[in-house]
Amino acid sequence: MFQRRLNRFKSMFAGLIRERGNYHAPDPFIIAIILVIVIFGLVMLSSASSAISFIKYQSAYAIFYKQLFGLAMGLGLFFFLSRFDYHNYKKVALGLLVFSLLLLLIVFIPTFSAGWGNARSWVNIFGFSLQPSEIVKLSFLLYLAAWIEKRGKDLIDLHHGTMPLIVLLAVISVLMLLQPDTGTLFIMLLISLAVYFVGGGNLKHIFVIGLAGAFILFIMIKIAPYQMDRFHCFFDSNFSPEDKCYQINQSLIAVGSGGFWGRGFGNSRQKFRYLPEVQGDAIFPIIAEEVGFVISAILVALYALLFYRGYLISQSAPDMYGRLLAIGIVTWFCSQAFINIAGMINLMPMTGVPLPFISYGGSAMMAALAAAGILINVSKQTK
Repeated sequence: MFQRRLNRFKSMFAGLIRERGNYHAPDPFIIAIILVIVIFGLVMLSSASSAISFIKYQSAYAIFYKQLFGLAMGLGLFFFLSRFDYHNYKKVALGLLVFSLLLLLIVFIPTFSAGWGNARSWVNIFGFSLQPSEIVKLSFLLYLAAWIEKRGKDLIDLHHGTMPLIVLLAVISVLMLLQPDTGTLFIMLLISLAVYFVGGGNLKHIFVIGLAGAFILFIMIKIAPYQMDRFHCFFDSNFSPEDKCYQINQSLIAVGSGGFWGRGFGNSRQKFRYLPEVQGDAIFPIIAEEVGFVISAILVALYALLFYRGYLISQSAPDMYGRLLAIGIVTWFCSQAFINIAGMINLMPMTGVPLPFISYGGSAMMAALAAAGILINVSKQTK
């Protein structure tokens, strides 16, 4: 009896990942781009994190080794989800979203909550640290794409299309603002707008959602006054160079001192506790300092190429669900990369989001590689 049930489970599991006859080879450019960014990120993380890693763990490579664990888990998800038919997510998208929102609520339970600075964005469960907002990004996209596809032509209707979306965004926004994790919230708003637009949303309603986002930004500044300091530093980095604008000033020093070709790998000076969070949000200035403008520009070009290839996959997807997933995933990767880099070189206020596939963080790496696996599966089924 047990063996028969086990065989039935194996058969069902194999059916989920079995590649059907309409599958073909995945987009090799997407795989190559992600592989290059991940390997480059590991190399740069090993250098950028060496000083802070030695101070915290008495080993120059402790943070690097921890990232390898997150990478291994992420690659497992990448391989599995690249073979898992993306159409199956429609059945479980709502459940995944509810589960991830419950994880987000755990952040507010003191026993499990963990944070850094002003933010309480992590949970500790059985000794493992997890950032629920990274899971919410992916589950929200899976649900939103399924919801928009199901709405069809009703999406352009204010009451049946736009308003339910705004209500859902409002619920997630409240949870994000309470942490606060405004960077992730901003990225989710961009993903929502991109998916809503590609799904056939009303342009006037997109404008309404944009206004709602501006209102959320206003509330965010009122709730957390330190956010206003970031705007002050954006317009005038000399406003408080030794306190509120310290990080952006140190970031600009790192980028500027790298010059055209950089100081050389491993030769950053800013990583020696001058620039905060060099292993996380502020890793790009260390990249610019060590390898210079040329390699940094190539990295930016790789993110742009990733968006372009993802856009082509979206255009060739066999159905609306695949089209929305593809455009949502590459919007996530590339908008987050742009926001991170722009914040570090003072092209926009700093938001505190990691650089995809590069910054230290197991949750972010696993979520990004899981999303990349879904994108690969869509590319296998393009027309």
